[in-house]
Amino acid sequence: MNTDNIPDSLLSQARGVRLAVFDVDGVMTDGRLHYSEAGVESKAFHSRDGLGLKGLMSQGIVVAVITARQSELVARRMTELGINDLIQGCRRKDEALADLLERHQLSASQAAYTGDDLLDWPAMGQCGAKFAPADANGWIRERADWVTSLPGGQGAVREVCEFLLAAQGRLEAWQQQVACV
Repeated sequence: MNTDNIPDSLLSQARGVRLAVFDVDGVMTDGRLHYSEAGVESKAFHSRDGLGLKGLMSQGIVVAVITARQSELVARRMTELGINDLIQGCRRKDEALADLLERHQLSASQAAYTGDDLLDWPAMGQCGAKFAPADANGWIRERADWVTSLPGGQGAVREVCEFLLAAQGRLEAWQQQVACV
């Protein structure tokens, strides 16, 4: 990832990130809600996003998920990824963020938040680094520090993960470790 066109202030902020928080619908997924005739929900998660999240965790960055909806599918995916900080059914994401910061003994300036819609802003707005997928709500995109080139559910999370790792000088080492080079 080339960080040449990234403002120094954002790179500096990203270097200090120790907690990366992500929304689910519209960030980890494309935001569409699929239901079968029987009412069974389905979601699609991008495997590259999952590898990026594991990359953050392997480099000592805590990954957390805060979502307004409650879904067994989300719980299953986060368990598969080894993400222990999952907060579901949460409409007050700012309160959930405060709990996460306290639990991990971090400040808001050490947190990054990736969100796509208005419910994310109360938490996102407090964080030191604010990210949004390319297809996020316009109001959120305007306030984000950085907007991914890819939409939610289609690699936006991976872009954020690689951005954070690149800012911290860890991207190439992680890529070589994963690729067994």
